[in-house]
Amino acid sequence: MKKLVFTFALFVGLTALAQEKDSIPSYWKKGGNITLLGNQSSFSNWVAGGNNSVAATLGLNYNFNYAKDKLTWDNTIIVQYGLSDTKGVGNRKTDDRFEYNTLIGKKTGGHWYYSFFLNLRSQFSDGFDYTTTPNTKTSGFFSPGYLTFGPGMLWKKSDNFKINLAPATSKITFVSSDLSGSYGTDPGKTTNYELGFYGSLYHKTSIMKNVSMENIINVYTNYLSKPQNIDINHQLNFVMQINKYLSTNLSFQSIIDDDASKRVQFKEVFGLGANYIF
Repeated sequence: MKKLVFTFALFVGLTALAQEKDSIPSYWKKGGNITLLGNQSSFSNWVAGGNNSVAATLGLNYNFNYAKDKLTWDNTIIVQYGLSDTKGVGNRKTDDRFEYNTLIGKKTGGHWYYSFFLNLRSQFSDGFDYTTTPNTKTSGFFSPGYLTFGPGMLWKKSDNFKINLAPATSKITFVSSDLSGSYGTDPGKTTNYELGFYGSLYHKTSIMKNVSMENIINVYTNYLSKPQNIDINHQLNFVMQINKYLSTNLSFQSIIDDDASKRVQFKEVFGLGANYIF
């Protein structure tokens, strides 16, 4: 419950911050959206079968970017949390994500910048493998948590198209004591340090009126262990804006990370939702 309260407080706080327009200098550009996606199924005397269910996902995407002279500083906060309630199954988590990205650059010439980036990502509540009996805990609050940072070179054409290359990137993985030995940590240890190459691409474009496509790709290889095993995190998001308050969202995410799973992880989310843009 405390984690859910913390999530709600974070939403409220960031929304309030977004309303303070007059306190933000003109060289700041900010904006974001809050989305509530939901779906519901109900059956009565339905011979084909089916279980009554309801599900909802609350999401926040907030950007605050600074640009003045040769200095640029981009920040993004992403929060998502989803729950489902299915008859005969009960409540289960369907989505859980917290991510903060910051990227600062000083222009050298053309579209190139010296850069430094930091990425922090984790989740809020426990996750379980429901295929086992009893259910096995697979994650928890900030377990795993990933902190990735390092210097590099940024190619930035606009806020909607940028590539960052960081050949000396540190990555620290955190887990709780009960998950020691997982997510790349050694048994008895709750942290794991890596040094490697990190590359990221962000591209957002309008493919037709009121329809946008967003591509986010992150790759990482660890110089210290199995550099041939490249971690890949790819997100592809489509937003079909009906009006300021309604949208249809389609999101795909695939992850290759042998420290977390030997198989490719894949997630797809589709829904019609209430959407507030600020």
